[in-house]
Amino acid sequence: MFNYFKESYNELVNKVSWPSFSQLQSSTIVVMVASLLFAIVVLAMDLSFENIMAAIYKTLANLGR
Repeated sequence: MFNYFKESYNELVNKVSWPSFSQLQSSTIVVMVASLLFAIVVLAMDLSFENIMAAIYKTLANLGR
C-alpha cells in the first residue's frame, strides 16, 4: 500500500503535465460559458414544455365541459 502511494505521488509530481495559470483561466472561462449556455437552453425547454402542457390541459378541460 505504501508503494502505491509513493508511485502515485511520483507520477503526479514528475510525469503529469500541469496547465499554466493562463491556460487554466481560459479553460475555466470556456466551461463557465458552456455551462451558462446549457442552463439557458434547459430553461427555454422547461418554459416551452410548461406552456405547451398548460395549453394541452386547458384544451382538454374545455373539451370535458
